[in-house]
Amino acid sequence: MVKSEIISKLSDKIHRKIKKSELEKILNVIINTIVYEIKYQKAVEIRQFGRFSQKKIKEKMNARNPRTGEKIRAKARLSVAFKMSKELKNRINNRGSLN
Repeated sequence: MVKSEIISKLSDKIHRKIKKSELEKILNVIINTIVYEIKYQKAVEIRQFGRFSQKKIKEKMNARNPRTGEKIRAKARLSVAFKMSKELKNRINNRGSLN
């Protein structure tokens, strides 16, 4: 699902009371807030959904280039970790309602 599909579903759920352009602005603010907080090492928790946090990936001395098989040095970098909530896990595994 892409961002425009999410906006369309939101619009359908709230019976088109809010314009799609306004819904897009709201979604952008939410996404930008999550990215900003993760960037500055703050975890973002959305209850009944999950938790986003920053994860540090260590430098690897003996990594391999998958195309050539050549040994390379992979620099340390940051990544995003997501841990789903118990409720989301239950919904995905059909143990809860999907509403």
